[in-house]
Amino acid sequence: MKRLLIILNILVLTSIAAHAQFVTAGKIEYERKINLHAQLEEMEDNEWFSRMKAQMPKFTMSYFNMAFDTARVSYKPGKEVENPFKMMGGGPATENVVYTDLVGKHVKSAKLVFEQKYLVNDTLRKLEWKEKDEIRIIAGYKCHKAVSIICDTVYVVAFYAEDIPVSGGPEMFGGLPGMILELAVPRLHTTWVATKVELIVPAETDYVIPDKGKKMTQDQLNLSIKESFKSWGKIASRNVWWVAL
Repeated sequence: MKRLLIILNILVLTSIAAHAQFVTAGKIEYERKINLHAQLEEMEDNEWFSRMKAQMPKFTMSYFNMAFDTARVSYKPGKEVENPFKMMGGGPATENVVYTDLVGKHVKSAKLVFEQKYLVNDTLRKLEWKEKDEIRIIAGYKCHKAVSIICDTVYVVAFYAEDIPVSGGPEMFGGLPGMILELAVPRLHTTWVATKVELIVPAETDYVIPDKGKKMTQDQLNLSIKESFKSWGKIASRNVWWVAL
């Protein structure tokens, strides 16, 4: 009898562990932090930028919500907070809404770029991720480090959770064997970090995105922005990086 109870306890514990190990549906909140001072320091050294830097806080934060299951991922703006970028339209990529079809390997994104609305329809982006040894605990999950490149030269750092075996992440990022809970693009001085993971099944409305905007592929949008701002120097490149996210 004692032996039977031990076996039953082991089975129960194993079941609990298995349940805790794999999260296949839920919601995630991300905090995006931008280092405004670092961005301004890269621009032209003139009196206007110096005054701007003196009047702005070092960082600005915004929040995004993700709904996910094993077949799809939806990323949208989250709760509103005070934003020093508000006078300039809220800041880059603040209004992005991204729907990723993991089964059909397709992505749809509604983007607002300098008051122009775009609707991006494309296949899933394929990034060459390289695994690193570093591990972090983020929102209670053990996360592994991986790095990649976008736009030929822009370094990207991700920490993903194998316990959430869904290949998604902020914006259009994914392609790893687990959900990205932290993302950094150093050249944009920007990070996304999951603040909480809720184990609830998203509603169908969580996956709905706007369907209006100038239709383009992601490469076409990148090229359009590059041409529009080609005389802006460093700012032009940064604009392309933002829309390429």
